[in-house]
Amino acid sequence: MSPVVLVTGATGFTGGHLVRALAADGHRVRVIVRPGARAAGLFPPGVEIVVGDITDRATVERAVTGAHLIYHLAAVYREAKHRDAHYALVHVEATGRLLDAARAHQVQRFVHCSTVGVHGHIASPPADEGAPYGPEDIYQQTKLEAERLARSYHDGGGLAVAVARPTAIYGPGDTRLLKLFRMIERRRFIVLGSGEIYYHMVYVHDLVRGLRLLGTHPHAPGEVFILGGEHYHTLREVAALIAEAVGVSPSWLRLPARPFQILGSLCEKVCIPFGIEPPIHRRRVDFYTKSRAFTIEKAKRVLGYHPEVSLREGIETTTEWYRAHGYLNAVRRGAEAVLLFVLDAGGRLELL
Repeated sequence: MSPVVLVTGATGFTGGHLVRALAADGHRVRVIVRPGARAAGLFPPGVEIVVGDITDRATVERAVTGAHLIYHLAAVYREAKHRDAHYALVHVEATGRLLDAARAHQVQRFVHCSTVGVHGHIASPPADEGAPYGPEDIYQQTKLEAERLARSYHDGGGLAVAVARPTAIYGPGDTRLLKLFRMIERRRFIVLGSGEIYYHMVYVHDLVRGLRLLGTHPHAPGEVFILGGEHYHTLREVAALIAEAVGVSPSWLRLPARPFQILGSLCEKVCIPFGIEPPIHRRRVDFYTKSRAFTIEKAKRVLGYHPEVSLREGIETTTEWYRAHGYLNAVRRGAEAVLLFVLDAGGRLELL
């Protein structure tokens, strides 16, 4: 039997692309899928599915047995229903269980997927891997804890660990940035603040290539790599490229960000303790006010990582996928979008 490549978070956007790329190259791939998750038809034939939860020790043991390489992408998506303890359970405790099992079963390499969010706002761009940490919410805080934990297993010996910090991921199959595309297409996009903050994106196929380099390159273990697109852009530039792709004029109203920051903080304090998704999230207002701009020079120099898809090309391809799947140019009623707000798939009012 050929060695197993285990992928956690395989039902997610990036994980699904990684699984398909590995399977297409003939690797024996194994994934962990939560009970009740819709996995039928999601993976190519031959992908081995372990049904269970990554927080369960027995599930982790079954999944890691026989694996020689692990890509750990599993994470909790930010939702009001999740308490802080749940982020810690999935991001930190489950990662520890996976690391313990990987070391016990003599896994050859462990690729841990973190996030550039551990750096927070980048006041003096571009930032590299050595930039100060500045996590701004429980998601980023626990992702940083998990990253540090993973790195400690390499420093302590017995397990070769490489860490990836992706920038904002987009591409065919992504629905996280769909709200932005829809708002621009429907001429409902409003800039909070100047629009001159930086946003750094990475096309999912480029990210998958980068992750695979971390899984194979001899100089990757023991290191952290920021994986992003070739360039970062201002929010205005990103919005203009999307407007061009969806076929609307790049013109929008500007509003001050401060009132929405206050409103977002207030909504979160009132709603989250009751598990209610707030109509406005502070972090979504931060999208307009916090810069995310990084250099990928280390990944290029050490790994030979080179993004192949420009932002313009990636946005055009993503727009085509949205249209082909009915996400754009859909018939809408006038109440579906008002100023900064949109209704998500669950019928909840959300701010981008």
